[in-house]
This record gives sequence, structure tokens and C-alpha cells, in this order.
Amino acid sequence: MPEPVPEPEPERRPSKEFFDHEKLDVFKVAIEFVVVAHETVLDLPQGRAYLGDQLLRAAVSIPLNIAEGAGEYSPKEKARFCRIAKRSATECAAVFSVLDSLGFIDSTKLESGRSLLLRLVAMLVQLAKSKEISGSGRGTGAGST
Repeated sequence: MPEPVPEPEPERRPSKEFFDHEKLDVFKVAIEFVVVAHETVLDLPQGRAYLGDQLLRAAVSIPLNIAEGAGEYSPKEKARFCRIAKRSATECAAVFSVLDSLGFIDSTKLESGRSLLLRLVAMLVQLAKSKEISGSGRGTGAGST
């Protein structure tokens, strides 16, 4: 009796559908920063895990809050999540300052990280402002009568 021939696996193609946050440039920049933060943590001297943990938590918080805000319907809520992401970005900037003052980060990573963070903060401020403006209607929300 002949051996059964296994069926070929279906070809895996990247999905052409995207979540709302995946379309945002600010989300892509935030992911870029997470990579820089991760690489920075790998270079920390032994015994400095507390700094790495703080940096990674704050860094990952940025794209997570962007994604959460993108999933909201209310412009006010979208703006709120942008502001939370911005606070996490400024926290990362503070950790980078600490790392720099202790001599735990090389100038290339410092400049790369700070550049991305400055860009992120500017983008998040603009995004939050645009959502606050679009969500500042004058009516009661009850419709017209």
C-alpha cells in the first residue's frame, strides 16, 4: 500500500488588514523606540536591572497606550491615551538622563533614543490636541430637536 502523501502547508501571507494603531506613524516610531530601549538594557552593567526594568516598562507603555487610544471611539478618550503615552515617553527620557549621568549608555544610543523620544512627544502632543479639538462640540450630544 503506498504511503500517504502529506498535504502541502498553505502559504502564509501577511494579512492585508490592519488594526487602527498599526496605521499610525506614531505607533511605528514608538515600536522603533522599544527596540532602542531593549538594546540599551542589554548593555547595562550587572546589578542595574532596576534601571532596565523601569526603562522597558515605560518604553512598552508608549505603543500600548497608543494602541488602546486608537481603539477608543471617544475623541476625549483618544486624547487621554495620547497624554498617557506622552508621559511614558518623558519618563523614558528621564531614565536615559539617569543612564547618561551614571555613564551606563553610549552616546550613539543616547542620541538615537532621545531623538526618537523627542519625535514621539511632538507627535503625541499634536495627536492629543487634534483629538481634543475634534471632541469639543458645543451640543449636549443628545441630537437636535
